Amino acid sequence: MDPISEWVASWKIPIGRWGKDFFDFLTTNFAWFFDTLADIFKVVLEGLVDLLLASPPVLLVLLIAALAWWLKRSWKLSIGVVAGLLFIINQGLWEETVETLVLVVAAASVSMAIGVPIGIWAAHNERVYRVLQPILDLMQTLPTFVYLIPVLILFGLGIAPGLIVTVIFAMPAPIRLTWLGITSVPKPLLEAGASFGATKRQLLWKVELPSALPTIMAGLTQCIMLSLSMVVIAALIGADGLGKPVVRALNSVNIPLGLEAGLAIVVLAIILDRVARIGQDEQK
Repeated sequence: MDPISEWVASWKIPIGRWGKDFFDFLTTNFAWFFDTLADIFKVVLEGLVDLLLASPPVLLVLLIAALAWWLKRSWKLSIGVVAGLLFIINQGLWEETVETLVLVVAAASVSMAIGVPIGIWAAHNERVYRVLQPILDLMQTLPTFVYLIPVLILFGLGIAPGLIVTVIFAMPAPIRLTWLGITSVPKPLLEAGASFGATKRQLLWKVELPSALPTIMAGLTQCIMLSLSMVVIAALIGADGLGKPVVRALNSVNIPLGLEAGLAIVVLAIILDRVARIGQDEQK
């Protein structure tokens, strides 16, 4: 190393130590808060899993297929849902699939519930979006394993940290696409609404959101796919689901188990993608 590089390295900024001190402060003073939050997530998610697993698998498959038909009015989609879920049952991965489904739906719901209002706020306030932009870039580019450690420290092992890291990873998509949809609303529409005396709230609910709905629904689709891509990462920190057999297959070089679990994830992804695109299809 040349002298200049050695001199620069000798004045190392102690970011790691500062981070450790910060998380030590959180765990020392707010452990009760993070433990309570983790317990709430655990009770709710595991309760949903137990409720779904209490039903006969075939009955639950038929209910999901009926829901897909009611939303889409497509018997082809319903048949595809039945075939895909029966394949998963055939591979002996039904319980893991239900656990993954609950985690993905919960993470996507939380991400949309937080992301859509933030996206609307940013679309109406340019300063807010300028502040959010680097934060969203950081959330999307920071390697997952970097924030896996502090999440583990705060929430421990289990489904709760799996939900948290999934939300962190998936939430930028609905924020960005909601902002894009709202800011892309044609100005003549807004001007027409304002000329008829519409308030800002009426413009939002009756003009902006209906016009931006396809883009917002695209954010939902991306959010679901990003959540599903975190299945294996969530399994590394104790979350149940299809990620666990994938991790076991990696550890033991078990090719059959890896293929079975991988195909189950693909099937679930296709089903969720087709169902989540319903709102977009109706807008076409």
